[in-house]
Amino acid sequence: MSGLESVLLGFIQGLTEFLPVSSSGHLAIGKEILGIESDNLAFEIIVHAATVTSTIVVFRDEIWKLFKGFFKFKANEETSYVYKIIISMIPVLIIGLFFKNYVETIFGSGLLIVGICLMLTALLLTLSNYYKPKERELSYKSAFLIGVAQAVAVLPGLSRSGTTISTGLLLGVKKDQVAKFSFLMVLVPVLGEAFLELVSGNLSLSSSGISATSLMLGFISAFVAGLLACKLMVALVSRAKLLGFAIYCAVAGLICLGYVIF
Repeated sequence: MSGLESVLLGFIQGLTEFLPVSSSGHLAIGKEILGIESDNLAFEIIVHAATVTSTIVVFRDEIWKLFKGFFKFKANEETSYVYKIIISMIPVLIIGLFFKNYVETIFGSGLLIVGICLMLTALLLTLSNYYKPKERELSYKSAFLIGVAQAVAVLPGLSRSGTTISTGLLLGVKKDQVAKFSFLMVLVPVLGEAFLELVSGNLSLSSSGISATSLMLGFISAFVAGLLACKLMVALVSRAKLLGFAIYCAVAGLICLGYVIF
């Protein structure tokens, strides 16, 4: 992978990680267009870590508030929120522990799965646009169900942000809460995965087949694009403007399916 290719793919990852159009699906599309073959998830983990870093920057005040409140070691709003994040992590933890190899196989299955999952993303976004339940505070039950949505969204083409945000909206979680929770709940799983891969040696340069320069350029590109996309998505969710992304995902999904069939 050249430096330019890593910049392009990093930018795609950073932009699409927060916009509800599937970062994994667009990475697969980008690799297909550029003719890049990858047998491991090293680059994906690096650019995911970059977008997580951008999330930390955007929500630094909220994260610091959660830390201070949680480590008071008493019942308060911050402690409850942290517990909800922990509950939301259970489904994706199960996927990571017991189905990791299966998921990695799916990631290499081509654009057919990507196209189908993009269509599913479009369906979820459309439903959340038209179905308007009574708004309520984020509950432990809602946190777990949003976590289930996040676990399912490991499939390439099924947008993590689109799936979790749509699920939250369909459950009636307030608009000003659902985007923030969707972005904060992914911090520990992604950083934890990156740490485990680093410890296991799977992120070494020799195993990744990618140069240190290309990995660094991909990280920087994903981080900058992630900063812009995260702020944009928070504003769009608060205004409930997601139908355009549903149309985009449907068109992109049809193109992927057409590419495979024809």
